[in-house]
Amino acid sequence: MTLVVKAKQQLGAFSLDAAFTSERGITALFGRSGSGKTSMIRIIAGLARPDSGQVILDGETMTDTGRRIFVAKHRRRFGYVFQEARLFPHLNVRHNLSYGRWFAKAGGSPESLDRIVELLGIESLLERRPEKLSGGEKQRVAIGRALLSLPRLLLMDEPLAALDDARKAEVMPYLERLRDEMDIPIVYVSHSITEVARLADQVVVMRDGKVEAVGSAPDVLSHPPASFERREAGALLEGKVETINGHHQIATIALKSAQLHVPGTMLAPGKVVRVRIPSRDVMLALRKPEALSALNVLEGTVRSLTPADDATIDVLVDCGGDAILARITSFSGERLGLRIGTPVFAIIKTVALEP
Repeated sequence: MTLVVKAKQQLGAFSLDAAFTSERGITALFGRSGSGKTSMIRIIAGLARPDSGQVILDGETMTDTGRRIFVAKHRRRFGYVFQEARLFPHLNVRHNLSYGRWFAKAGGSPESLDRIVELLGIESLLERRPEKLSGGEKQRVAIGRALLSLPRLLLMDEPLAALDDARKAEVMPYLERLRDEMDIPIVYVSHSITEVARLADQVVVMRDGKVEAVGSAPDVLSHPPASFERREAGALLEGKVETINGHHQIATIALKSAQLHVPGTMLAPGKVVRVRIPSRDVMLALRKPEALSALNVLEGTVRSLTPADDATIDVLVDCGGDAILARITSFSGERLGLRIGTPVFAIIKTVALEP
């Protein structure tokens, strides 16, 4: 699957001028509120016409203003999940799900209702009405309804934004299953660094109506562009779970040339996982520390030093092929004499890791 999007649109004082190309998996449109994410996804869906631009999926043109092509939204066969579930209040969950199948392409093979129900963990909800569901349950039903329409592309516009932290934690594992088990490309709009780090294969960072950065999730999130807030900077690493220490509830994850120890016994040995390490939770040392409570000390060399503001710098450390980002004061950088190529040790608190 290849999705090509180019769009220019003037919306009052806001100007959208952005383009990106995405492949299979989850492509996250990431940025602050007002950056143009929702405008872009509405243009992809056919809910809005750009002043100029194109939307092309696998060589099939959906929008081309130069050639005056505009395929109606209901003919694009794109699924759309909004911030609010938008379920029919007079229908139970089973009938809300069945409604999605009406939009499946004639002659196609819609996904099995049983498979979608199992994938999203909503077996016990089928006879309930929407008013009897939690926010997280409603969103899972909304996702199921979209999947049963047999979409060629699934668009998700901040589907967790209206949920509290507990409900977000409830839905997130199902989104991971959707990514891993369904062969449907997804464009996922979010301003949450945690969601993007956990779900996205590719990240498109938007700022003031333009694309500021695009690339794989580990590359973009480990080399944050200027628009990232201080709390968002960090590294995203991928590894495989090696062992689980049930007594101490610690999992050991193998990286490219090192190991990380993270809390959590819910991880299964052999599973490939991502670990996000906020830059604010990384310390640097010139010598390997001893008698330290931190379990994770990775040896590496300084790859780059970038001023974050007048008082701090971002130090990118290459730890055997894995990039760790540390945000330290400029004074600390001078005191340590950091230069490109300086050998250092990155010290990470286990409790700071976000698997």
